[in-house]
Amino acid sequence: MSASSAFNDEKGGSSSVGEPEYGHDPASGGIFSSDYKRHDDLKEMLDSNKDSLKLEAMKRIVAMIARGKNASDLFPAVVKNVACKNIEVKKLVYVYLVRYAEEQQDLALLSISTFQRGLKDPNQLIRASALRVLSSIRVTIIVPIMMLAIKEAASDMSPYVRKTAAHAIPKLYSLDPEQKDQLIEVIEKLLADKTTLVAGSVVMAFEEVCPERIDLIHKNYRKLCNLLIDVEEWGQVVIINMLTRYARTQFLNPNINESLLEEGGGGEKTFYGSDEDEDDDDEDDKEKKAEAATLAKRKPYVMDPDHRLLLRNTKPLLQSRNAAVVMAVAQLYFHLAPKAEIGVIAKALVRLLRSHSEVQYVVLQNVATMTIKRRGMFEPYLKSFYIRSTDPTQIKVLKLEVLTNLANETNISTILREFQTYIKSMDKDFVAATIQAIGRCATNIGEVRDTCLNGLVQLLSNRDELVVAESVVVIKKLLQMQPEKHSDIIKHMAKLTDNIQVPMARASILWLIGEYCEHVPKIAPDVLRKMAKSFTNEEDIVKLQIINLSAKLYLTNSKQTKLLTQYVLNLAKYDQNYDIRDRARFIRQLIVPTEKSGALSKYAKKLFLALKPAPVLESPFKDRDHFQLGSLSHLLNAKAGGYQELPDWPEAAPDPSVRNVEVKESVPEWTKCSSREKRKEKKVEKPFYSDSEGESGPTESADSELDSASGSESGSGSEESGSGSESDESEEGSESEQESEEDKEEDKKKKKKELKKPVRESESEQSSEEEEETKREKKSKQRKSDSESESDEEEESESESSQSESEDSESEAEVKKKKKAADSKPPPKPVKTENKKEKKEMSLLDLDDFEPSPSPQVTPVNTFMSNSLVTDLEGLSLSDSVLSSATITPSSASKSYELLHRITGEGLSVEYCFSRQPFSPDGNMVAVQVQFNNSAASETKNLHMEDVKLQCGMRVKEFPEIELLPAGEAATAVMGIDFCDSTQAANFQLCTHTKKFFVSIQPPVGELMRPVFLTENEFKKEQGQLMGMNEITERLTLDAKCRNEHTIVQRVTTAANLSRVPCGSDKECRFAGRTVTSGSLVLVSVVTKEEGAAQLTVNCEKMVIGTMLVKDILLALTQ
Repeated sequence: MSASSAFNDEKGGSSSVGEPEYGHDPASGGIFSSDYKRHDDLKEMLDSNKDSLKLEAMKRIVAMIARGKNASDLFPAVVKNVACKNIEVKKLVYVYLVRYAEEQQDLALLSISTFQRGLKDPNQLIRASALRVLSSIRVTIIVPIMMLAIKEAASDMSPYVRKTAAHAIPKLYSLDPEQKDQLIEVIEKLLADKTTLVAGSVVMAFEEVCPERIDLIHKNYRKLCNLLIDVEEWGQVVIINMLTRYARTQFLNPNINESLLEEGGGGEKTFYGSDEDEDDDDEDDKEKKAEAATLAKRKPYVMDPDHRLLLRNTKPLLQSRNAAVVMAVAQLYFHLAPKAEIGVIAKALVRLLRSHSEVQYVVLQNVATMTIKRRGMFEPYLKSFYIRSTDPTQIKVLKLEVLTNLANETNISTILREFQTYIKSMDKDFVAATIQAIGRCATNIGEVRDTCLNGLVQLLSNRDELVVAESVVVIKKLLQMQPEKHSDIIKHMAKLTDNIQVPMARASILWLIGEYCEHVPKIAPDVLRKMAKSFTNEEDIVKLQIINLSAKLYLTNSKQTKLLTQYVLNLAKYDQNYDIRDRARFIRQLIVPTEKSGALSKYAKKLFLALKPAPVLESPFKDRDHFQLGSLSHLLNAKAGGYQELPDWPEAAPDPSVRNVEVKESVPEWTKCSSREKRKEKKVEKPFYSDSEGESGPTESADSELDSASGSESGSGSEESGSGSESDESEEGSESEQESEEDKEEDKKKKKKELKKPVRESESEQSSEEEEETKREKKSKQRKSDSESESDEEEESESESSQSESEDSESEAEVKKKKKAADSKPPPKPVKTENKKEKKEMSLLDLDDFEPSPSPQVTPVNTFMSNSLVTDLEGLSLSDSVLSSATITPSSASKSYELLHRITGEGLSVEYCFSRQPFSPDGNMVAVQVQFNNSAASETKNLHMEDVKLQCGMRVKEFPEIELLPAGEAATAVMGIDFCDSTQAANFQLCTHTKKFFVSIQPPVGELMRPVFLTENEFKKEQGQLMGMNEITERLTLDAKCRNEHTIVQRVTTAANLSRVPCGSDKECRFAGRTVTSGSLVLVSVVTKEEGAAQLTVNCEKMVIGTMLVKDILLALTQ
């Protein structure tokens, strides 16, 4: 290790406690000389016989690497442990080796036999890690060994190892490009893989090694489209970009008819084209001929079903939480979709504008390009591009660009009003960009040109010189369009030469006066006189314009300006800048005729005073769409390394049969048990469709009806990719074990299905007729999926197995309960043929099995509940979990909030409180108890809710209508609101038979959670996992009345719906809960110290909720 690297490692100074590897005393000279003893303790631990010491040493070393510290000198000590039998140590050794194998190639090569043995290890993680290390040793000698290892790993049973093989392919290709042919064979094999874990990685390898080999994609195209929804997010981005280029080579342009029309009528839209009807007859004839020729050549466009499949399967990804995925789908739709369908991406891109400024920058660059060609799709979201004072300058400029592109005759007035406020900003660059935007609006929309000019002229009296200067530059461009109308503005600008000092602005004014000197014959000579005085002190750009002005005035008004012109030219003759000296000599010879002057002097007037075309103010994003949107090249507006051009649409559609897959390949041996598979299909699909329709809303329903087969694949969802190594290991199990478990899983699914159905019925609030219709629809969907299952049987069976695995891992406790219940009941087959009455009885069991909730003591509800439901609830036996949560529910009195004042409500007053009881129809909703008091003289009828307005994701379960509320009486109702873990208000109209009142319910953050029981050890474990950004700590001084444990508990549980967690210390109070919607854990601890000092710590997965909760609890404890 060189002295310089030693210095870099040591200069960090003292590190955290327990890291003796760094010298702490600067005077010891440790900074400048290598300290050979600094890792001795770690080396001793790695050499010991105890696995626990080795594991501790490896954890510390990996932690050092994670903090960016150099641990390369430990390589010999670590590499010895590569053969360790302890799997945990082995994993960490491989993590270390992946990091340093490239730097320490010689030492890594010594252990190559161990890595090869690791490739045969029974543990899939070890096999994958060994391959990763092997591919990280960048030495050409071991290329054959790497090639063999990749080929073996590509056939591995574990998808995780196959994924690692796909990652190793680009590494080997960059090391030895001659292996391309063999690697393409491996890529072809991996592309045929049916697991979502491998798909993204192998497409990445395909893009790196052989992007031109489109023929490899043909057979896998439909499979990739169907798997896309379940691939991990970065895999989705890679696949979507690849499929965009694939589709551009295989399908016809869906907008071909529109592009032809644009070409036909393009001649009329030229910028300089006159409005006169000069050659109408000729143009009409040409257009008719062109249209006839194109119609004869082209058939009417019909979209390829595979093209439609791609668009349909990418559309749901617009709702992805990953901005890169949304951006990838947006660019796919922009480049591939018919014009009528592109609009769907606008809403998703506008949603991304609420993200970080880095994401906003990229999205706005792409939106700016889109708005030039597809202005209409962003017009409804105009206000989303209004600028906030907190936006960085580059974001402001991009939003201005978008607003300017979206400007048209209908919205220009609002946009200009918005621009007016931006000019008052303190950000000078932004103000300059705004003035330029006003100029562009004026050039593009003739109707507002005069308005914009007048507005810019008013800005000329602004105190800020930069604003005035930019206004002058823009006015100059606008005046070139109609100079004869605006001589008064030119006069006004001439007066500004005394005050404006910005060179560009002074030069612009002088150019204007010189160009239109005939419109201001009296003022122009005087301006030249003033400029001649200050010539020597001016900037070069201004001097050049003074010379031009003098030349133009000499040619038009030589009597007054002859001497002035000679004076200016003499000054310029001896200027320091050679450009100015050359210009002066050239102009003198041109305008002052002498014996030596050539033929050009005759044409001096034509040269200087020629009519100049008005400048065209264009968007800088005009021609960027030839780069693929979302790419680095598009962002930089220059071709970046590795960028692949977006192919042009083909003239004729290539043969679509290349994407047809032979039946032989798609029917493996294990699909013989098709009858059982089909039965499972029905059971998997039914809950999947009802869930997905509830989540994705009406926009996706048409797609799911069209393609039920692909829907069933996506049923495996994120469980497959999210389950990680556990699901991979379970896939390695033998087929016979899977078959034996399938029967048990069927029974479980039957029970779950029977239990889930009534819950849905109670939630949906539909009439019996609507329920029958939905059942019929589901049956028809099942028939469709049965007919399509032959072609897509592989993917479906795969998704079913992964779904059943994930269900087992998620709810083992539930399954145990059900098994106990099943022992005491008859076999589950009769459950299938139960009548509707039995189903009603079953509907109450879901309270036990699925939603452990406190005992139902919501007494006010009884007046509005059916008698049968009340009696059922009374007779319901509570499980242990229910009892435990019932005991922890805080008994503090709930606070009431005013919903409607009796004066506003004309005698009807309404209050609401959060009852902190579970809302039985939906566990994800907060129960809100509403109290109605009729203090009017007359009775109130038909109390109900209407016109509910909610933020995205929120839901409301309305309270039942109160038909009659007599005068002087009160009534209570309970409604449920899913606030989606936010404190956004739920707005609605409270209606009686005569009046409507606008009201809103806003929850305190403490009411968005429910208590949860944790032991002391569980609390500590969970708190340890929610550190860093998920932890908020505040110091406070407790109120004098709030210094005993009982009061602290009372105040905290009043502020937030949390339960007390047992604690060994009397100076610490702990509380736990989960958010109602997402179930995110919320942990609170209050540690009291001497003299009323205390420390409040809140750990929460959702940082926003944590921050708001800290404020509320601080307020409760200090008041």
